[in-house]
Amino acid sequence: MSSIDDIDFFTNNDLLADPFSYFDALRGECPVRRERHHDVVMVTGYEEAVQVYNDSESFSSCISVTGPFPGFPVSLEGKSREEVDALIAEHRGKLPMNDQLPTFDPPAHTAHRALLMRLITPKRLKENEEFIYELTDRTIDAFIERGECEFNQELASPLAMLVVADLLGVPHEDRGAFRKVLVDKHGQKREKETVGSTGDDDLTLNPLEFLYERFTHYIDERRAKPHDDVLAGLARATFPDGSTPEVIDVVRVAANLFAAGQETTVRLLSSGMMLMAEDQELQVRLRAHPELIPRFVEETLRLESPVKGDFRLARRPVKIGDVEVPAGTIVMVLNAAANRDPRYFQDPTRLDLDRDNARHHVAFGRGIHSCPGAPLARSEGRIAFQRMLERTSNIRISREHHGPPGARRYQYVPTFILRGLTKLFVEFDPVAPA
Repeated sequence: MSSIDDIDFFTNNDLLADPFSYFDALRGECPVRRERHHDVVMVTGYEEAVQVYNDSESFSSCISVTGPFPGFPVSLEGKSREEVDALIAEHRGKLPMNDQLPTFDPPAHTAHRALLMRLITPKRLKENEEFIYELTDRTIDAFIERGECEFNQELASPLAMLVVADLLGVPHEDRGAFRKVLVDKHGQKREKETVGSTGDDDLTLNPLEFLYERFTHYIDERRAKPHDDVLAGLARATFPDGSTPEVIDVVRVAANLFAAGQETTVRLLSSGMMLMAEDQELQVRLRAHPELIPRFVEETLRLESPVKGDFRLARRPVKIGDVEVPAGTIVMVLNAAANRDPRYFQDPTRLDLDRDNARHHVAFGRGIHSCPGAPLARSEGRIAFQRMLERTSNIRISREHHGPPGARRYQYVPTFILRGLTKLFVEFDPVAPA
């Protein structure tokens, strides 16, 4: 590898396939290290990452999605905590994605997060899990006899979208429109709508306009005329203090769950299928011991974190680990690096189904912004992998599309935020129903 300081993590597409060597080099010098191209402090250590995520008093999430692009609009250097907080309040509305829950700080975050959690109740998740089983089998039915598929297009993407649509109660007659708008005819997310692109995409683009329009219609309709469906519960949801939120507040949390959960779950599913298809012994063990599939999901999340990292803005001078960080510093907490920190995870590059602390990973973040859709993603992964293993044997990577073992050709999403394959071609032997 070149000198660390010669590498621009945020624009270097050579790091898409393997960012881990870069992360290891950073951590090898210091688990909290400033990079010189965009003046971002990169956190690659596990304990240090958890510290930042758990400290919402010292770190604001106002730039959590975009970080240094465009960064904060005014200099915060030398400002006091009170001055920094006042400037965040003054300029928050100008920041990209400022209407989305991941960029909120308490107390607004507290109220809106509570509103969201009223949509993801244990009862609703259980009902949704029954739908996941049925949908997974129906989706596999469409390609099983061919003995091959492009996994993202034919299973991961439609599964992720329709599962969230069902969870939120999108009417069956409207789900085709959701798929048409949010997924192109080849089943791939539109790259121009990916925040954190390493290319020249417009980072201020908000891909949620369609969702806003649809959910505004649903909520308005159900507040005006009572219905007996999931969306009616969404329309009746209140803040913790009992007050009724504005329609736009409900729409924002629903749209965020829909968009964010769909994108990251596709990455989880395709990464897991790639790991499985590359390892026949792993498949044999998982088929013989399906109770290990949840552990496989956790190791997939740890090894191939769908979100590489998240940004924070230091609200005051603060010490991360042993490193002093001034107020106004943009910090990137690298989940993908923390999850491979050898100080916390023994032999971190190995997929280990017997790893005692695998579930300690930070693939879903930590603290007040930990992913609210984590239970849903885990269910989708567990069920999709279970049914693929039960309905096939000898899942393998397509040599035609990806090359032979040891010389694979995989293409990754061109973004410094997300980690995942754009396409995954697999072959398999169908198993006749018992």
